[in-house]
Amino acid sequence: MRILLVEDDQLLAEGMKTCLKREGFTVNHLDRGSLAVVSMAADPADIMILDLGLPDMDGLSVLREIRQQGHLTPVLILSARDGLDDKVKGLDTGADDYLTKPFETDELFARIRALERRIASEKSAEIVSGPICLNTANHSVTVSGELLTITRKEFMILKALMETPGKVITKNTLETALYSWNEEISSNAVEVHIHNLRKKLSINVIQTIRGVGYRFSA
Repeated sequence: MRILLVEDDQLLAEGMKTCLKREGFTVNHLDRGSLAVVSMAADPADIMILDLGLPDMDGLSVLREIRQQGHLTPVLILSARDGLDDKVKGLDTGADDYLTKPFETDELFARIRALERRIASEKSAEIVSGPICLNTANHSVTVSGELLTITRKEFMILKALMETPGKVITKNTLETALYSWNEEISSNAVEVHIHNLRKKLSINVIQTIRGVGYRFSA
């Protein structure tokens, strides 16, 4: 498990690196937020531990940038800011957990183990075919690591197709899965969703079986 530690307090960072390495983690330490953004773009870590009070940019700005890049890496905020508003702002910005300074190393390890369990759970919820990865836990789709902006119905169609690669799924089956019994369905609703999916995926993996339905080609 690779951890990116973003902390400008050198003494604290050295102590954390020693403790984390002793627990079996691989740690990369950076003391600037801008460097963390570049590092995540080039080689994303498994977990990020992020200080808010960085010298070049606020930690929340770092968090916003990596989330805008599409990174879903769990982020644990470390901060001396212990107000409720600060915690809410950090979590709303995209952090997965918030630990205030000073802290006990045992609590830090417990928080990291919780993030590890979440990562393991999400990985087991992934459906992968070539460069396409569909995650049923967080309802995300990536292609070659790039996060797609995808609607709920598009996600449901792609999930149904990827769960049964090579098998033809009829249009009626997809309509039944997408819409409630009393919801009006336009005649070409599924076709529109399929068309949009193909454009977003940019890969020819959804085949039309004329007069029958659709098939996902792995």
